[in-house]
Amino acid sequence: MAKRHKKHKHEDHVDESWLVPYADILTLLLALFIVLFASSTVDQKKLNEMSTVFNSIFMGGQGVMEYPSPVEPIDSEITTKNPTGAQSAYDMDQKELQEIQASVDNFIAVNELEDSFETTMTDEGLLVTIRDGVLFAPASATIAQENRALANELSSLLVFDPARNIVITGHTDDVPISSSAFESNWELSVMRSVNFLKLLIDANPQLDPLHFSAKGYGEYHPIASNDTAEGRAQNRRVEVLIQQRVLEDGTEIEVENETTVPAEGNDSSN
Repeated sequence: MAKRHKKHKHEDHVDESWLVPYADILTLLLALFIVLFASSTVDQKKLNEMSTVFNSIFMGGQGVMEYPSPVEPIDSEITTKNPTGAQSAYDMDQKELQEIQASVDNFIAVNELEDSFETTMTDEGLLVTIRDGVLFAPASATIAQENRALANELSSLLVFDPARNIVITGHTDDVPISSSAFESNWELSVMRSVNFLKLLIDANPQLDPLHFSAKGYGEYHPIASNDTAEGRAQNRRVEVLIQQRVLEDGTEIEVENETTVPAEGNDSSN
């Protein structure tokens, strides 16, 4: 009788091919989280380095990671120049200047001076422009008596605590001056600014002359064309610049608060 051979049951082979794409997905997810983390910290240098590594591994140096981050990197130079504290100080100073502007605008409205006064915020501070006809007669640097009360009232709006630097600037049109008192428009513009400054200081004892200065540009800084009467009228003006205390980068503008006294033994007279 033939001997039976015992049949061994064949074991089924488990298909593990799914592990490969699964591992690839996990790797890609890990890469995605790393990229998102790098983007959130906005360190462009590190992001570029990781982009190079992952592109080399997954895509042979090319792929979506070569595209720039959707988050714009923060300029480290700007961050250094404009930290939060500096920006806060600048914003507070600008807010105070805006409040001053509102007070001057109210003064203009109450006195119905819209055609003669104007306020403008500039990169240097608040600029108050006064047409020369409000203060001076043609070719004259003397402030008319009837206009002195207006200047006196304006002086009360220039008292600040802490103090601000204030610059008074005179301007003229380009018509040559024909006056024995002044040889040029330049001299006329300077004397107009000086006389207006003196009137402001004399009108209000709370104003410290230490914070005031005067200058004149003659016809050389026009704001309109001198070819028309209207343009020349705009160019004839006195400007009061109420300077800001803090620049946009956080730098504080020095405001002197005491008179410099000559050292003993170095006094001299002119």
